[in-house]
Amino acid sequence: MASGKGNSDKRIVYQEFGNDNSAAFERPTQELPPQQQNVRVQATRSGRKGKTVTVITGFQAKPETLADLVKQLKAQCGTGGTVKDNDIEIQGDHKQKILDILIKLGYKAKISGG
Repeated sequence: MASGKGNSDKRIVYQEFGNDNSAAFERPTQELPPQQQNVRVQATRSGRKGKTVTVITGFQAKPETLADLVKQLKAQCGTGGTVKDNDIEIQGDHKQKILDILIKLGYKAKISGG
């Protein structure tokens, strides 16, 4: 293949801000102390092929803070979990246990849904 093009998939016609401009478009996240955050704990199965997942919503925190919190919750519940779109998802139905942990950490948490 002696066409002389090189890396055709990395050809950029015009770019104004250099190589990585993702930081320019990010919105700053305001970090509130746990006492001022109203979080909701809910167990759901929708869109998960029948598997129950406990979802914690309502966080106003930086991704690093959420990563530390999800690590602690996963260890306490003995299961897996992740952070998606400023929400924490923990595998299994652990509503009451997660509620107790969040209240001990100072969050204003409530169980949402049935």
